[in-house]
Amino acid sequence: MIKLIGEKVLLREATQEDVNELHYWKYEEKNQEAKKWNAPYITEEKLAKEEYMNSWEKEYELFASVPRILAVIIDEKAVGTVSCYWVDKHTNWLETGIVIYDSAYWSGGYGTEAYWMWIDFLFESTSLHRLGMSTWSGNIRMMKTAAKIGMKEEARIREARIVNGNYFDSIKMGILRREWESHRSKSCNRKEYRGERKH
Repeated sequence: MIKLIGEKVLLREATQEDVNELHYWKYEEKNQEAKKWNAPYITEEKLAKEEYMNSWEKEYELFASVPRILAVIIDEKAVGTVSCYWVDKHTNWLETGIVIYDSAYWSGGYGTEAYWMWIDFLFESTSLHRLGMSTWSGNIRMMKTAAKIGMKEEARIREARIVNGNYFDSIKMGILRREWESHRSKSCNRKEYRGERKH
């Protein structure tokens, strides 16, 4: 089992208990605060627990020993996920994402640490040339998190998303391997970004 250990968070391959907890946050929790920020313009079909469990196993590895999704564990609870998917295999371009469902862990540095550990893991474990992420201009928190780990805004498609009846820009951000290496060398003394990998 892959475990990435940070100062505040643990990233790991999800246990059945983790998946049950994440199903609650994603589909059952009444406030659904995270959905207001995590691509609210995309309609998602609600999955039953068994279907959701199966979705974790489907196309699980993008590379040998590199899963497409890990659970974010804080205070021994599964509260979110980090994930990735292919944009273009031929140019080694992977898109990434993070969501922390429990708003009690927002704005405390948890998301930044988890996302940095995930980007680190993907670059260290593969020969990928670039990693990217997509969001919308209303999600300032996600844009700031991506910028903190060294991502740059690469595209802004004006008024391409509708949220609560208002138009927002679609935002593309990304980081190249050489930029990650440079950013990591500058950040290596910052304890909050130091992850330990255990298999």
